[in-house]
Amino acid sequence: METVAVNGTIRTEVGKKATKAVRKQGQVPCVIYGGKEVIHFTSAPSAFKHLIFTPEFKLAEITLDGTAYKCILKDAQYHPVTDEIVHMDFLQLIEGQNIIVNIPIAFKGVSPGVKAGGKLVSKLRTIKIKTTPDQVVNQLFVDISEVTLGNSVRVRDVEVTDKMHVMNPGATPVASVEIPRALKSAAAGEEGEGKEVVAEAAAE
Repeated sequence: METVAVNGTIRTEVGKKATKAVRKQGQVPCVIYGGKEVIHFTSAPSAFKHLIFTPEFKLAEITLDGTAYKCILKDAQYHPVTDEIVHMDFLQLIEGQNIIVNIPIAFKGVSPGVKAGGKLVSKLRTIKIKTTPDQVVNQLFVDISEVTLGNSVRVRDVEVTDKMHVMNPGATPVASVEIPRALKSAAAGEEGEGKEVVAEAAAE
């Protein structure tokens, strides 16, 4: 499991005024919860780029005053105009304690429907899993090597371990192979030609 190292400074003052001062200094106010106590800290926006600007799920190891906290990012808030990070929430991971995470889904294999000219359309990018920290992975896979034109793979087809509890409904589509309009038109044309041939044969 890939881990991003983040160095921060513990905040002793909280509240709107203190938070505004932190942002004015170019720092991001953050909070860690889930452990014995709630910890407020600050860090530079650049410290989080490998957590946010990535399609993969990653852990964060946040070091504050020499103490490291293994965490997952639970929420990031952005400025409505500038898109700058204005606040981040982290959940501390405790060994053996269940957590709920959204893990990205990746495809493996080659779809025969795509080979036939279809288009693979993603319907669900992440899947919600309840598990322990030691079972968390960067991504989960679903095999599309048997998905033909017009068919789908669903949540129940995603490969998970027996220590992972999937919280999405099993019938929810993950991806489907859609039939392009050109193929539909060609099929309709062939069907029409077939009917014409039958009609001509009947007339004779």
